Amino acid sequence: MSRLGEMGTPVFWAEGHPGVLKRESWQIQVSGLCDSPKTFSWDELMAMPKSVADARLTSVTRFSVRGRWGGIRVSDLLDAVGARADVSYVRFWSYRDIYDTSIPIDIAREDRTLLSYEFDGEALDEDYGGPIRVFCPYLWGYKSAKSVVKVQLMSTYVSGFWEIRGYPDDAIITAGRVRDMNSGRTRPIPGGEVIRFLDE
Repeated sequence: MSRLGEMGTPVFWAEGHPGVLKRESWQIQVSGLCDSPKTFSWDELMAMPKSVADARLTSVTRFSVRGRWGGIRVSDLLDAVGARADVSYVRFWSYRDIYDTSIPIDIAREDRTLLSYEFDGEALDEDYGGPIRVFCPYLWGYKSAKSVVKVQLMSTYVSGFWEIRGYPDDAIITAGRVRDMNSGRTRPIPGGEVIRFLDE
């Protein structure tokens, strides 16, 4: 069992679990407002510089899990295709092209916004968005699309899967209580990225 599974981190696929996915043949298509659109193979993705973010994924369903998320900075991917100056939003599509979500370019370019393929040194499995998913600790987890197959660079915003169903487009994490999966406790958080708990 994976580390995320051992902690009891909820498994949630709004569009249905994808089953077993093959890393070796995985591809991510990057298109839109860029000079050199490209479809990256798994080997090409793995050859890109690796970054590790010690941070939390926090779900709007009120759980939060901390670990060392390893992967590719989204900013590096944008640079690799020559993202243009008029890009305002980055849109991610999950496997089967059912789930999508978009984040502002400034958040996409933050150091800890990743296309993540591992957690605490383990390869991400399909339960938790493997082979490669968005990890964006700055916003609610529905912006961290799982099993990403497409990235689109856009000048205008498009509401995604959950946003058209009533979730906030900005996905700003709000104050309240969350289940800290690392400790098993329910703990209070301030608004914004979960860096600390109010009971510490």
